[in-house]
Amino acid sequence: MALFAQLPLALVLAVLGSILWRLRAFILVQFQSPFLKLPGPPSPSRFFGNVKQIHESDNDFICDEWLEQYGPVIMYRGFFNMPRLLTIDTRVVNHILTHSAEYQKPVQAQRTLARLLGKGVLVTEGEQHRQQRRVLNPAFGPSQIRELTEIFVEKAIELRDVWAAELSRQGEAARINAVRGLTKMTLDVIGLAGFNYEFDSLNPKGKPNELAKAFEEIFTFPEKIPVLMIMRNFFPVLNILKDKRLRRVEEAQRVMRRIGSQLIAEKKAEILRASSDKKASGIGRQSLQGRDLLTLLIKANMATDIPDNQRMSDEDVLAQVPTFIVAGHETTSTATAWCLFALTQAPDVQRKLREELLTVETDAPTMDELMALPYLDMVVRETLRLYPPVPETIRIATKDDFIPLDRPFRDLDGRLQDHVKITKGSAIVIPIKALNRYKPIWGADAHEFRPERWERPPEAISSIPGVWGHVMTFLGGPRACIGYRFSIVEMKALLFTLVRAFEFELAVPPAGIKRTMGIVQRPVLREDPNGGIHLPLIVRRYMRQT
Repeated sequence: MALFAQLPLALVLAVLGSILWRLRAFILVQFQSPFLKLPGPPSPSRFFGNVKQIHESDNDFICDEWLEQYGPVIMYRGFFNMPRLLTIDTRVVNHILTHSAEYQKPVQAQRTLARLLGKGVLVTEGEQHRQQRRVLNPAFGPSQIRELTEIFVEKAIELRDVWAAELSRQGEAARINAVRGLTKMTLDVIGLAGFNYEFDSLNPKGKPNELAKAFEEIFTFPEKIPVLMIMRNFFPVLNILKDKRLRRVEEAQRVMRRIGSQLIAEKKAEILRASSDKKASGIGRQSLQGRDLLTLLIKANMATDIPDNQRMSDEDVLAQVPTFIVAGHETTSTATAWCLFALTQAPDVQRKLREELLTVETDAPTMDELMALPYLDMVVRETLRLYPPVPETIRIATKDDFIPLDRPFRDLDGRLQDHVKITKGSAIVIPIKALNRYKPIWGADAHEFRPERWERPPEAISSIPGVWGHVMTFLGGPRACIGYRFSIVEMKALLFTLVRAFEFELAVPPAGIKRTMGIVQRPVLREDPNGGIHLPLIVRRYMRQT
């Protein structure tokens, strides 16, 4: 209210009028949505719906339990008690993901991400997204990732040496916050692989990095749901209310924009200079060298052999810099952290994995050597199945639709339904994590970490419309994760290097670790959820038997 007190009365009335007009739509949908006939959990709050219940629950399986209790097609409530469809039916999920023009990210999510990242490939929809994707695709192909593997391995070795130095200081065993080191490593990797930029965050003597600090400022969220931030998403007029966090975010954005613009200008100059040195008639898509993603993107965008209407604007190119950081940084470090957690709970798996990794005679494997290790592949697949960094995503229907079901269900009136009715504006939740461990598909042990399941995976998983490995972790369809190969190879390089060098135990009871409920589910200590990301491991050097 203190923020409103600073505004003129006319402006306050205009803001309130705008809010009331938007609330009208939220109120109407609560009486008109076809989802009202679907079974589902009761809503405990008119403002938060079931969202706060999910966010604050100690139970990581709350959505799984709802699907088990109420069936494969259910409704729960979002903010302002808005009905949301949650379904595990793979035919419905496939329809939504493959019809990306009709099912888009919520406007609120687009607005938030655009405010933080700019309009990069994670944010844009429609033709703008397709245009960006066309230009970006070549930079994420297998041959490009093969070139980047050397960076993944070099930085994994640097992290190994940092932990080895910590062991030398502490003694035979050391308690290490693994997720902090992993986050620094993946930040360094995306700096070099993304734009040939040195964050130098693994260097214990390194100076604080301006870009890293700006990124951390933007993507540090409080443990409790920030009400004003939610309200701004639904009511953009409230952006006139500048609290401390918004001012810090705006300053961080200015830093990211300034450094991003500088990187792009430098790379354009390098490309033009190289082209001039070769006395080329123009820049072709196959010309010039430069393995970092931004150089490849700018080179493709400047190529003389593509039509002008397929080029990205300078603003679109700039938006990819923070997009690369967020997409290529937190997700891989989080997935690898959960893999180390899982290995501490399955010592036989950790031992078997190490035995396979030690059969490789080099400390610096190529991408092909990493991809040729079958048990490492099974461990990575099982980790990404059971611990997807992003647990769910939401799509909004842009038109009315009828979606056939794989299996019929009974609605609240007892009628058997073989389709789901969708109205324009309806919200549909894609339950990435729940579908990855749905027992009718994966079997009774779906909640267990068991890499051996990938020796003979269940036939039922073939219905899951994921772009990789019949899991939903990287989504599917036209908006599937463009960088999934990057993430998989980087994760394998990390595990290869660390598991060969060290033995890992969890430093606290397993129940002492919980997941943050943000966009990316990172580990924290249950006794100190506001103490930052934390995965305490007891690390020992592995001594090879001679």
